[in-house]
Amino acid sequence: MSWSHAGELAALGTACCWTVTALAFERAGKRIGSLVVNLLRLLVALCFLTLFGALVRGAPLPLDASPHAWLWLGASGLAGFTIGDLCLFRAFVVIGARLSVLLMSLVPPLCALLGWLLLGEVLTVVDWLGMALTVGGVAWVVLERRPAENGRSGRVPWTGILLGIGGAAGQAVGLALSKYGMGDYDPFAATQIRVIAGALGFGLVFSVIGWWPRVWAARRDRPALGLLSLGGFFGPFLGVSLSLYAVQRTATGVAATIMGILPVLILPPAILLDKERVSPRAVGGAVLAVAGVAVLFL
Repeated sequence: MSWSHAGELAALGTACCWTVTALAFERAGKRIGSLVVNLLRLLVALCFLTLFGALVRGAPLPLDASPHAWLWLGASGLAGFTIGDLCLFRAFVVIGARLSVLLMSLVPPLCALLGWLLLGEVLTVVDWLGMALTVGGVAWVVLERRPAENGRSGRVPWTGILLGIGGAAGQAVGLALSKYGMGDYDPFAATQIRVIAGALGFGLVFSVIGWWPRVWAARRDRPALGLLSLGGFFGPFLGVSLSLYAVQRTATGVAATIMGILPVLILPPAILLDKERVSPRAVGGAVLAVAGVAVLFL
């Protein structure tokens, strides 16, 4: 392994960070609500990013970024953090987590398409093979038939499908715009710009729907705040910064594919922490997804 694989390694690190984040935010969301978690995680990450900038870069805020970076990274934050996550978390409610995660498997091909259209990226046959194996493995895991979630059965509502596609599109557009706006700028400072834009977007949403009292009430839930701190560190702070480093060093579609193995990486914690039973099909899908990631390192 050499530094020529730095982007792929960063994408794998992103997926590992997001595994911790998913577990922390799931538990925090059950206590204070997923929409409140969405806003507070960004505020927690902003604190970490400001401290990191002051200690490492000597600049607590990314004031050295160009207008080009502020424009496109800000747009990326709104697309990924605000619009994409709002659609995704609403899709969880309408069609359930399993189908929502399956629709998020559209992120890698969408990223590859946007990378080709906007950034002139060209993927090799080996890249496409690795992406197909990884997305196929993830889809094999999340498509496994399970008991109806929250009593859902019958026809899947189109509104939920559209929300899931909107979540995937928001994530893909966010990554592509990040790469376009970032250039060779510091990934942590670039993440800070994205987080600022995303937090402002959520602040506007909370003002419109009148949910600020729920945010103030969440401050009194210390276990939830502890989980938010853990998730905020490994998610919007470290994980997203690694994701920007990944797209800076490798093709956007390749990075998104490796990051997309989250449904596979979350299987071991589900077994160890939640005592869930994992079927042979889930294990087979995990092996297929890992094989696809290995191909992407070729």
